[in-house]
Amino acid sequence: MIAYSTPTPTASNQRPIKVMIIDDSAIIRGLVSRWIGDQADFEYVGGGINGRDGLMRAPKFDPDIIILDIEMPEMDGLTALPQLLAAVPGVKVIMASTLTKSGAEVTIKALTLGAADYIPKPDAGRIAGAEEYKQELFTKLRGLGRKKPNGRAAAQPARPVLVGAPVPRQPFADNKPSELRPLNLRTRIEALFIGSSTGGPEALRQVVQGLVGQVKVPIFLTQHMPVLFTKILADHLAKQCNAKVVEAEHNMIPVPDQFHLAPGGKHMVVARTASGVRIHLNDDPPENFCKPAVDPLFRSAAQVYGDHVLAVVLTGMGHDGREGGRKLVERGANIIVQDEASSVVWGMPGSVAAAGLASAIKPINEIAPSILKILRGVAP
Repeated sequence: MIAYSTPTPTASNQRPIKVMIIDDSAIIRGLVSRWIGDQADFEYVGGGINGRDGLMRAPKFDPDIIILDIEMPEMDGLTALPQLLAAVPGVKVIMASTLTKSGAEVTIKALTLGAADYIPKPDAGRIAGAEEYKQELFTKLRGLGRKKPNGRAAAQPARPVLVGAPVPRQPFADNKPSELRPLNLRTRIEALFIGSSTGGPEALRQVVQGLVGQVKVPIFLTQHMPVLFTKILADHLAKQCNAKVVEAEHNMIPVPDQFHLAPGGKHMVVARTASGVRIHLNDDPPENFCKPAVDPLFRSAAQVYGDHVLAVVLTGMGHDGREGGRKLVERGANIIVQDEASSVVWGMPGSVAAAGLASAIKPINEIAPSILKILRGVAP
């Protein structure tokens, strides 16, 4: 399981993060609300017993973050989600999902409807000992909970940690963009590489939709997701965008104008063989506590394609993609990152920008047009 650590806010720099829970399980509502109440940087503002009840209460509670169960009587979480987003502008919703095929399908749909993140939901009968769930929940809450000037929760860079591993004590500084690198428009782009994490499914939808049918090179995608979820995400993107999106397989030949998504639980890299470029999947250890990770994909891209690469880093916690991006830049490749305002979490793209590796910082609606311009040799 992946979790992320972020600095704990203090009363001196911001008010507590207001959290609401909508879940039909009284056991989960009670225990999680007590967990939240024990944290100085959080305030439990109330709960709902189903989607309809939660929708009635949410405007009054005005939470920064809602933990929303999927399966509930009267109104389920998927039905309630868009109505909650409309009723409480700017609220961030974490879906409580089961790690099953049906749970994954509903979760992917929720993420494309505007949910900020998801968390695997433990069985109510065993939740009292669910330390992994507790740690992952709070790292996600803190990652989503930094305040913008208007007081609403906003993106915060986060450091990924394995659930159960010691949480680093040192603070993780805000990402501050340095100067942009000059664009290299002299070389022909032969492949496009995209990395994403928290908030990625919706960001990917917008990018894929803007590129479909217009890119004559293969596209490689790494999104931090577990097994089952990536195959469903690929199918969902294919249907939504009328695009060729496939979950990558070992030794697959990359196809132009096709999106190749790294499968959960494996790292995806590219390799040059006697028969041309192939996709290789490996079972190497997690990098940046993620598997699949963006860094190995970017490193392999630098080795295989050199400066004939365009890389993109979208919304996500942590700094995955930064060190691989450094290898790409050393070879003369260009990197575009998503801007902070349109990111759910400006960890990954912010870390690349702060390292001085980005040639462009764009809002999500300008990422695809910028890619197409660079492919034509024009500055975005």
